[in-house]
Amino acid sequence: MKEFLVEGMSCGHCINAVTEAIHKLDPAADVNVDLGSKHVRVHSDVDRFILAQALVDAGYDPVPVGLEGPGSSDNV
Repeated sequence: MKEFLVEGMSCGHCINAVTEAIHKLDPAADVNVDLGSKHVRVHSDVDRFILAQALVDAGYDPVPVGLEGPGSSDNV
C-alpha cells in the first residue's frame, strides 16, 4: 500500500479528482480517500512517485507517508 498526506482535499469533488487521477494510471487500483485525515491510500503496482505525480497533475500536493523499508514488495 502507498499512502499520501494530501492537504487541500475538502469535498466529494476532491475524492473524485484524486480517484480519477490514480485510475488513469491503474484502473484496477484500490483507492481510499479520507477527507478527515487528508490521507489517500492506494493499493497498486504503480510506482509511488508516478502516483504522486498524477496527484500533482490533478492539482494537489501529496506527501508520501510511511515509506516501507527494504524487503517490502510495495516500496516502489
